[in-house]
Amino acid sequence: MTDLTRFNPFRGLTRVDPFGRELDDMFKGFFLTPMPLNQLSSGQFPIDVSEDDKNYKVRAELPGFNKEDINVSVTGDQVSITAETKKEKEEKKGSQVVLRECYYGRQSRSFTLPQGVDDAKTTAKYEDGVLSLILPKKGNGKNKSIVID
Repeated sequence: MTDLTRFNPFRGLTRVDPFGRELDDMFKGFFLTPMPLNQLSSGQFPIDVSEDDKNYKVRAELPGFNKEDINVSVTGDQVSITAETKKEKEEKKGSQVVLRECYYGRQSRSFTLPQGVDDAKTTAKYEDGVLSLILPKKGNGKNKSIVID
């Protein structure tokens, strides 16, 4: 036998909500859940850029990469840093593969400096997961005042 329920034509009007419960469920706990900042900018590594009178200094954190897997290119005032890694791990018991883990990762970051860089004098150093760049400023990037006749 089936269950019978009494029809109530006003049942849907007890709660006036144009979006229904789906919108409430979507934002439930959204503002209470801690969200690490590194998840917000996935695919990008942190950099610090500072400058003095002659140079720009860039510090990029690239842990877990080999020096050979990092590529730095400088074109005028545009700087691009790309790092790529590929790791494979395989565990065998006799001739049978028990576990195989593969990882491939690529991160890149490009930014524009306020002034052009002398790419011939640029130096780069990678040590303990930190890439340090010294980018000398071009000499012709100084402001020159023009007299109006």
